[in-house]
Amino acid sequence: MTSRSRRRYTMSNSSSSSSGGIGFTGALAILFIGLKLGGVISWSWLWVLSPLWIPLAIAIPIILIAVVLSAFLDK
Repeated sequence: MTSRSRRRYTMSNSSSSSSGGIGFTGALAILFIGLKLGGVISWSWLWVLSPLWIPLAIAIPIILIAVVLSAFLDK
């Protein structure tokens, strides 16, 4: 393999694609923020930003329950 073909091989494999994006809750938060700043909705900022904190508020109790259950089941 010559250095030129090796370089071409390396360059073709160096590009990585991530399956990222902002997701549903991020898009919803951006939509709500835009509607709030545009004066379309008059919600408090707590509810405008709720797509960002509600999934976390749901996940924390589930994780705590899983930790407690795993502690009891290990005994």
